[in-house]
Amino acid sequence: MTAVDDRIKMANQSNELTLDTMFELIEQMRVPEGYKVEVVEGAIYMSPQRDTHWDITANIIEQLRAKYPRQRVKSDVRIDFPGRLNGFATDVTALAVGAEKDSKGRWRYQDIEFVAEVISRDTAANDYGSKKETYAKAGVPVYLIVDPYSGEWHLHTLPRDGKFRSELTLDFGAPIDLEGTIVDLTLQTDDFARD
Repeated sequence: MTAVDDRIKMANQSNELTLDTMFELIEQMRVPEGYKVEVVEGAIYMSPQRDTHWDITANIIEQLRAKYPRQRVKSDVRIDFPGRLNGFATDVTALAVGAEKDSKGRWRYQDIEFVAEVISRDTAANDYGSKKETYAKAGVPVYLIVDPYSGEWHLHTLPRDGKFRSELTLDFGAPIDLEGTIVDLTLQTDDFARD
């Protein structure tokens, strides 16, 4: 019996698989190079990083750097969110001044000011559904979905009572005006790649 088998057996015996156990199991898997892995509501999702996806992610990161120092902008770093087994590796996260890691050495969702997710076909339902709901419940002030398939971006702000109270959808080319938010920037979308 392997160490992975032992952990699964222990988790099954206690009838509860924890987020940490799930990520320990993921770390022991042979995840192919260039794949992103995260846990959404207790389900493990693995998706390949595409060139278009990375171009948009890098574009957003570069623009955020006008306000956020490199140490406060994260990509594909595990952050645990409230709800049932939510360990997301966001495409882009901007953290508040004074953001601190928790006792396990992970960034706290309470310190997030901005999250951007770039749609992948296989996990789009998460970004538009479960993750959007989780970000709203967590009080993430600004959630941006960028969809290279439709050529649209979707801005979600004003989280309250587990929902985003403001939503705006526009086409690539239209600027994303965040000046009335905590981010206080305008992101240009002219160079966002399409799939």
